Amino acid sequence: MSPAEFEQETERLWTQVKPLYDQLHCHVRAKLVEKYGKDKVPETGLIPAHLLGNMWAQEWGNIYPLIEPYKGAASIDVTKALKAAKYDELKMVKLGESFFTSLGLDPLPATFWERSMFIQPKDREVVCHASAWDVDLNNDLRIKMCIKINQEDLITIHHELGHNYYYHYYYKLPVLYQNGAHDGFHEAIGDALALSVTPAYLKQIGLIDTVPSDDKGLINLQMQDALDKIAFLPFGKLIDQWRWDVFSGKTKPSEYNAAWWALRAKYQGIAPAGDRPDPELFDAGAKYHVPANVPYTRYFLARILQFQFHKSLCAAAGHTGPLYECSIYGKTAAGDKLRAMLELGSSKPWPDALEAVTGQRTMDAQPMIEYFEPLLKWLEEQNKGRTCGWQ
Repeated sequence: MSPAEFEQETERLWTQVKPLYDQLHCHVRAKLVEKYGKDKVPETGLIPAHLLGNMWAQEWGNIYPLIEPYKGAASIDVTKALKAAKYDELKMVKLGESFFTSLGLDPLPATFWERSMFIQPKDREVVCHASAWDVDLNNDLRIKMCIKINQEDLITIHHELGHNYYYHYYYKLPVLYQNGAHDGFHEAIGDALALSVTPAYLKQIGLIDTVPSDDKGLINLQMQDALDKIAFLPFGKLIDQWRWDVFSGKTKPSEYNAAWWALRAKYQGIAPAGDRPDPELFDAGAKYHVPANVPYTRYFLARILQFQFHKSLCAAAGHTGPLYECSIYGKTAAGDKLRAMLELGSSKPWPDALEAVTGQRTMDAQPMIEYFEPLLKWLEEQNKGRTCGWQ
């Protein structure tokens, strides 16, 4: 793809998911109006960024208690279950590995367990931000993480091991091909498998005794997921949209901050906490990936690809019910499809890798919409009579 074609492709994918984001934005804004008043949150305007529970307003999971659809409805407390089962940091990682090996993939090498960092050292400062490594591009797999015994870190472990398994299956390729098919692939592998951490899976591995069957619990769970996965989408897109405009010269240095907030208004429907008139301000620089020059569209693409991967792997596993109920745990046919893609690394154009696992050569956000269909219907019902969108 040419740069112009790639920009058009991200816009096409965003157009697919925008209706779902718009419904979430509409409902969240209405709840914030109830909480803080119309004088603080405009009923038909932009949401003030500082009310969304995250420094960049990129994920909104921290305001879930305010947004929770059904207070007190049955929900699964994975953190409590992990602690009750006396999981420690090592056992958490072993659980993550067991998901991959259940698909017929290889166990992690012995050196992984010897050289990884699972616990924050007491004798020195370290960067605790989770990351995965193949240190010498020779299957020297490791993760670096200060693991906490909670649901969030269990999902993060699956994400990081997704990187490790990608490294493992392409490390014998020439070094120039030791990479993901495109950046979004690497980020999407572990997240796709984490979608299989369903209530049925948790019961299968003995973490919970019963699977909640009421619709209220499902809507609560999907809302939790949407406040992170759906809310993130426009932010994931606009970081590089802003950067492309800077690099091309379309946005001048005196316009850096104004252009930043114009894109955040256009895509996210949010506004700064207060006026930002000074052209010397550089709010984009508060996001690590901007001054560090780390591409960001990979995260936008990964959010979409994980559901496309999930749908195809579920089909390979023989799943026939709703997509949100599918777990591919123990399904080696799904593992075979995944391995075929992992082994390619970047040795083939990314549509070839996509085709290996999904049978399609085009990225598609429709599986994401399908996964969140129960929540979308619920949001549309809640938003009846409200004015959605923003000015």
